[in-house]
Amino acid sequence: MDKDIVKIGYVLNTYPSPSQSFIRREIKALERRGLTIARFAMRAHEGTLADPCDRAEAQRTDHVLGHGAGRLARALGKAALRAPSRFGAALSLALKAARQSRVGVVKHLIYLAEAAYVAERARALGLDRLHAHFGTNATTVAMLATALGAPPFSFTVHGPEEFDRPEALALPLKLEQADFAVAISSFGRSQLLRWAPLREWRRVHVVHCGVEPAKFGTPAPLPTGRPLRLVNIGRFHEQKGQLLLIRAMTELVRREVPVHLTLVGDGPLRGAIERMISHEGLGAHVALAGWLDEAGVREALASSHGLVLSSFAEGLPMVVMEAMAAGRPVIATNVAGVAELMRHGKTGWLVPAGDVEELVDAITDMAMTGADKLSTMGRSARARALTRHDIDIEAEKLATLFAQRPRAQTG
Repeated sequence: MDKDIVKIGYVLNTYPSPSQSFIRREIKALERRGLTIARFAMRAHEGTLADPCDRAEAQRTDHVLGHGAGRLARALGKAALRAPSRFGAALSLALKAARQSRVGVVKHLIYLAEAAYVAERARALGLDRLHAHFGTNATTVAMLATALGAPPFSFTVHGPEEFDRPEALALPLKLEQADFAVAISSFGRSQLLRWAPLREWRRVHVVHCGVEPAKFGTPAPLPTGRPLRLVNIGRFHEQKGQLLLIRAMTELVRREVPVHLTLVGDGPLRGAIERMISHEGLGAHVALAGWLDEAGVREALASSHGLVLSSFAEGLPMVVMEAMAAGRPVIATNVAGVAELMRHGKTGWLVPAGDVEELVDAITDMAMTGADKLSTMGRSARARALTRHDIDIEAEKLATLFAQRPRAQTG
């Protein structure tokens, strides 16, 4: 290309969101490199944004559905009149994706209207590329916007949703149409390669999510004495396995292992978690802190001996790298890309997903481990996280991909 690619449109589903601070961190790192990032989100977060950085991002984000059906319909009509053949190709692409999808044709026509608005704004802003996060509806909108005349699109896959139902999300079609695709771990890349022909594997890259090392100064010393203080951070959702963790806490208390757990987060399983805590009489052993801002998360980690993650499915959890950067050992289930970051016995404990006995044994082992050994593990964890997941280094990789010459679009 004759000019540097410096104007990128990020296409997202719900943004900003308390569980997606990694996207905000990536955008900010790209902006520090001099790129201009326009934020397009299909919808705003419905709850309260605890983090002031998220509230500031909300003011900078163009929430597409917030413009109303009339505005999107006008954008769709203008797209049809502006380039009828291109519009026909985009409609055909939407219908092709709909045939593979669980959500059907009507939803994909809505995605097409959203895409028409994004394409219109992309032209007005002079954007060089579109980039979507998650291979779900945001990537569908980016794909259709490109078909309507917006610049080339790429997307980042996180998992586990894309890995659970790739065909229903038309993931092979999106890989075919995209300029390139990004996974956040080698495991994630391997899942994308399953749906890409061998000749296209070179267009599937790994760019990690990252932390800002400057925000993780000298780690706080581990709490003295017992009980062992553990923190779990994440959305209260089936895939995160918090109910299994409560079962493990029940057994740990029965065995008189000195341990206290703080759950940071919220979500659809909160009621079930509260009922289980009450039923098992764990009120003195388990606390619910709700969503915390980034400073609150760092404080929760600083007050703990370590993080425990009981997920059944993941991509590569940000909370693991944040805990490690804070100098805390981690107990985590060995799913997806977790083992690429952690080292069993050196930075924490890896356990099989869904195995409550193994989880109980790992927590018991941690409770019996001396402070010096835990501190050594925490230092190893911190060095590994800061080496592999510095967001400015990862943003440089992504910016390099953005600067590549776009390939000719197919379809």
